[in-house]
Amino acid sequence: MIQRVYVESQGCQMNTYDAGRVADVLASEAGLEQVARPEEADLLLLNTCSVREKAQEKVFSRLGRWRRYKEAHPGVLIGVGGCVASQEGADLLRRAPFVDLVFGPQTLHRLPDMLARRQAGEGPQVDVAFPEIEKFDRLPEPRAEGPSAYVSVMEGCSKYCSYCVVPYTRGEEISRPVADVLAEVRQLAAQGVREVNLLGQNVNAYAGALEDGDSADLGLLIEAVAGIDGIDRIRFTTSHPAEFHSGLIEALRTVPELADFVHLPVQSGSDLVLKLMKRGHDTAAYEELIARIRAARPSAVIATDLIVGFPGETEAEFEETLAMVDWVGFDGGAFSFVFSPRPGTPAAELTDDVPQADKRARLQRLQARLHEQQAAAHRALVGTTQTVLIDGPSRRDPNELGGRTTGNRVVNFAGDPAWLGRFAEVYISDARAHSLRGRAVAVEGEVMDHAAAGAGG
Repeated sequence: MIQRVYVESQGCQMNTYDAGRVADVLASEAGLEQVARPEEADLLLLNTCSVREKAQEKVFSRLGRWRRYKEAHPGVLIGVGGCVASQEGADLLRRAPFVDLVFGPQTLHRLPDMLARRQAGEGPQVDVAFPEIEKFDRLPEPRAEGPSAYVSVMEGCSKYCSYCVVPYTRGEEISRPVADVLAEVRQLAAQGVREVNLLGQNVNAYAGALEDGDSADLGLLIEAVAGIDGIDRIRFTTSHPAEFHSGLIEALRTVPELADFVHLPVQSGSDLVLKLMKRGHDTAAYEELIARIRAARPSAVIATDLIVGFPGETEAEFEETLAMVDWVGFDGGAFSFVFSPRPGTPAAELTDDVPQADKRARLQRLQARLHEQQAAAHRALVGTTQTVLIDGPSRRDPNELGGRTTGNRVVNFAGDPAWLGRFAEVYISDARAHSLRGRAVAVEGEVMDHAAAGAGG
């Protein structure tokens, strides 16, 4: 009898959101208790990512360890969800025949039925269909796990960048109706959530239906979310430059609850490489967009994604990427990777003619430049006071508190655990590589001892 489930998630924020909903639906419909360690579970679920080759191989490495656990514990079941499951489908069972359940991002809500059939002796269950919005209609009410929460507002991507597997694993863009999104946010706010992150593979293509039959763009959705009592900070991710519409620019200009953080992947600073990537924009359009964002929200912190070593990329084209990094100033950092061909994508058919040594050297140079920019941005905050949402213990020291600024910077400081879920004004006293250090000078609902508050380091 399956009673306890362990869910492990890899990859993007959407996978993190989906993993939480997997646990919710199994608790609601199958009565399963979620546990923190695989050794405590009799159902092991791996929510997977296939954006890069290493991520996909990590899946089968993890499954190999779980296979040994299953062999030692008869009755344990293993399931694989997410993008690798969607991409591989039934073929996954040929490589890992000990897997019992294979479900896609759009069919996680069917997991209780799949589990019941497997337990009834019907053999391994595979369902990686794309049933559009059905997933959201079948999920239980959201369950908050802290003051911040993800809210998926759309699924899929219709951009078909030449290197990207997402359109093939998550399907075409489908937006949730506005009323459904707002209902989920209200439920989270009632549980103490203060900050929501609106999610989509291409979130600024959001076009959710309104009750009058019209549709709302992401800017209008953000305005509506900002009007919900209890929600004091809003984020959105991930954006595509080709659809960063004027409504979203206006939201940056006029909605104070919208965070000072924009994650805007560019992938390359070379127009030729961008064309091969089928990105749908050039460097001039990207730089113009950055200028518009900063005009609307001068305090905006910009982060990005970058790929080096794309097939055909020359040293001169890589230098163009470095030049763009210098011009933009990605003070919010970047996810940067060596090109990884994904099966079934057009880029996988291109001649991968950049030597691995060159790819690694370029990545090191790029990451050094990005690190310099982020470090300089951190140093510039020393001596300022930042508004921080306290979301839990510090990762560096569990005896301290941690949280994030509106610009998405991690801040660690001494404080009372009772402050969890509140906003604090924190004086920044030190800048480190990936975080800031400070001291609380004001906290919601607290009368501060200013002499003591000023004594910290």
